[in-house]
Amino acid sequence: MATLEQLAEELERSHAELEERLADPSVYADPREAANLGRRLKELDPALRAAREWRQASADLADAKGDPELSPIAGELETEVARLEDELRLALVERDPADAKDVIVEVRQGVGGDEAALWAADVARMLQRYAERRGFRTEVLSASESDGGGVKEQVFAVKGDGAYSVFK
Repeated sequence: MATLEQLAEELERSHAELEERLADPSVYADPREAANLGRRLKELDPALRAAREWRQASADLADAKGDPELSPIAGELETEVARLEDELRLALVERDPADAKDVIVEVRQGVGGDEAALWAADVARMLQRYAERRGFRTEVLSASESDGGGVKEQVFAVKGDGAYSVFK
């Protein structure tokens, strides 16, 4: 099993290789490849940032343990290193390939007549507002309203980078 330091080095190496490939003008002859490289580079950024912060905090901790004047802050640094280590491990988890895609959300009225239809309308409205606050676009694909002002069913698309990862 690779150590966290080895994983951080591999991450930096992968990031540098992607930047080098994107700097090559021949990559832009194929727009799909250029978009894929850009997307992959964007996916690596949070993990790279976490790796750099973790390395810096680890170096600070080593310095604090070696210097008697800095030893009082070693406890705080250990806590920070542990937090950054957890953040880095989470950032290194493989992403679902579908996470960047759009999603279709379907809300249906349950058993309960007009009350259930009103509740379904509220849920659909809440989900749409949530999506818009997260920076996604919503588009109602179909809606079947009830007589009492609610909805029997409503289907809407949530579009934007990462919509599926938020709504899955």
